[in-house]
Amino acid sequence: MQEKHLFEYAVIRVVPRVEREEFLNVGIILYCAKQKFLQTSFELDEGRLAAFSCKLDPQELLDHLRSFELISKGGKAGGTIGQLDMASRFRWLTATRSTVVQTSKTHPGLCLDAQETLKKLYEQLVL
Repeated sequence: MQEKHLFEYAVIRVVPRVEREEFLNVGIILYCAKQKFLQTSFELDEGRLAAFSCKLDPQELLDHLRSFELISKGGKAGGTIGQLDMASRFRWLTATRSTVVQTSKTHPGLCLDAQETLKKLYEQLVL
């Protein structure tokens, strides 16, 4: 029997008007220390975004979401934060924010394959 590994994830949200606390789920960040896995998966559906709020710039949001992706991958392309260890990068990405791009609280689980789990969570919570 294969061993399951602890993972943590958060949902990436676009919050057009922070004071209203309404949001659109646009991605997932998943971290699994045992599998040395930290990855972000996102998609900005511009049609849904426009129906939700016409005042947001989709290109600006995509730039912010891509920074999540670069930080997850690590390295110089992710800037100063991208050069931190994997756990620190995950904690920074999922820190509480009062901005247009936010994450949910982190949630734990057990998985066999972090990549497959990311895909399933993305399908369930974003699409």
